[in-house]
Amino acid sequence: MDIEHLKNSIRNIPDYPKPGIQFKDIPKVVSGITENCRSVVEALYSSIVNNTVPVSTTRVAEMTKLLENIHRAVNIGLVNELKIVADKMDINIFEVIEAAATKPFGFTPYYPGPGLGGHCIPIDPFYLTWKAREYGIHTRFIELAGEINTAMPVYVVQKISEALAQNGKNLQGAKVLILGVAYKKNVDDIRETPAFRIIELLQEKKAKVDYHDPYVQQLHQTRDYNFQMSSIDLSAETLAGYDLVILTTDHDVFDYDLILQNAKRIVDTRGRYRHSKTVVKA
Repeated sequence: MDIEHLKNSIRNIPDYPKPGIQFKDIPKVVSGITENCRSVVEALYSSIVNNTVPVSTTRVAEMTKLLENIHRAVNIGLVNELKIVADKMDINIFEVIEAAATKPFGFTPYYPGPGLGGHCIPIDPFYLTWKAREYGIHTRFIELAGEINTAMPVYVVQKISEALAQNGKNLQGAKVLILGVAYKKNVDDIRETPAFRIIELLQEKKAKVDYHDPYVQQLHQTRDYNFQMSSIDLSAETLAGYDLVILTTDHDVFDYDLILQNAKRIVDTRGRYRHSKTVVKA
């Protein structure tokens, strides 16, 4: 692949979902095995992004990437654990986070969810944990966060069971609709998505599970799962036909008023209905 082709490939990466942020706006950490390699890489990325951050070695660059992802994984694990505590105390964790985020320093808001997904955050922390063992180090903090995040689908299914019980239903035989299977909103990426583990757990308990995701029309075989499922159409009639609807990925294109008005019971894992008194938070 020539340099110009590589430049064009990188430029064509879609803009990030966060409004106003494009690929070119995100600084790129660069390095190389030799000083000349680093200079070439820096020259390439300088023509594509606004800022580059050269570091001394490729090991430093790799550790930088690991730190970024571990920072998020640990903080998401923290807020996921606090979500469970707040729920037991009948406290809205999203209101707590929003209030804490008004502090202009010393706090960065992270939000709970049904578990981690994507190709970086669920994997990189464990890569470092494995590598650290070669040096006789046990990364307890990182592993604990991983355990908490990995357990979130189990917690979500528990909340689903409780919500159904409030309506006099059991999980066995219940019709459950999953809203969103992508690992985050507004994308079609299903790598390491927690939605698959939730589907698996529900099916193990003999629930009848369907899904709707406008970005993922058909589920294909992955390393761990092989669901033969297609996205169903969403309508008032469709929603009313399910015993429970669970919001696992909060795509912006969802008609949240339609869902709220027609679903018999909603379990929200993303906080879209954080102010609703009737929606179950999970």
